[in-house]
Amino acid sequence: MSERIRYGLILYPFVMITVLQAAILGLIQGITELFPISSLGHSVILPRLFGWDLDQGAPAFLGLLIATHLATAIVLFLFFLGDWVKVFRGLGRSIRHRRIAPGDTYAKLGWLLVIATIPVGILGLLLEKPIKVLFASPLVAAAFLVVNGIMLVTAERLRRRRGAVLEEAIDAETNDKEIARLSFRRGLGIGTAQAAALIPGISRSGASMVGGLLSGLSHETAARFSFLLATPIIGAAALFKLPEMLAPGMLAANGWAFLVGALCSGLAAWFATRFLLRYFETRTLLPFAIYCVVAGIVYFAALLVLGV
Repeated sequence: MSERIRYGLILYPFVMITVLQAAILGLIQGITELFPISSLGHSVILPRLFGWDLDQGAPAFLGLLIATHLATAIVLFLFFLGDWVKVFRGLGRSIRHRRIAPGDTYAKLGWLLVIATIPVGILGLLLEKPIKVLFASPLVAAAFLVVNGIMLVTAERLRRRRGAVLEEAIDAETNDKEIARLSFRRGLGIGTAQAAALIPGISRSGASMVGGLLSGLSHETAARFSFLLATPIIGAAALFKLPEMLAPGMLAANGWAFLVGALCSGLAAWFATRFLLRYFETRTLLPFAIYCVVAGIVYFAALLVLGV
């Protein structure tokens, strides 16, 4: 009877994700979270196109998302560890002296990150569940993927109209100084823009990069600010929901799947960050915009054919 309870009554409700599925979803999360192509949209669309019989509202699927997001946040923190040490020291200086000293790049950058994190955190807590209920359909996610592509194209066109010059690669410290020149109002606007990513198909990194570009940042600097800003947002969201992943029986049934998914997500996030920082030294959002529009249309058509 004890074996039946252990494997049949308690653990059975959680057993639904294979290690292979977890690995694939982890890779998708790690890449699409940082590429401006919507991780949430792809996590809603692709399992349906793969023909996986997954309940995306089930505890195991949500637990896997928590594990992969937490891994992404940890990797981002480690990737920018040197910057975070400087930011924490800068915040400490500003708190001790009760002001941001002129020219203190990392004190200003630290408070910009704090201010930009607040709106998406509040809106996420208030609107996440209602938005998921309204927009969690794969068809809707595919449609908003097209919207995401249009948003990226529009940002590039607006930036060109403002007479943006050809960009060249600059060092990390110069990037940070460029970010620190932003006003707190613009930082708040960039943070608020990320709330659009609560809708599946809209990219968090894409929205924050668009906000950065329209605030006068270069592509490279906008990407850097987006990745720094992603760390507390993704990490806090994952930690907030961590008790769901640690529910009784959850890890016993899905521990290997969660571990493999997290490792794949972290590995993909590391290489995605390295690639994108180099890519945006001299290139634009246009290829990602084209992908979103084309993929969104293809996914929408495929989902209609499959009757999903």
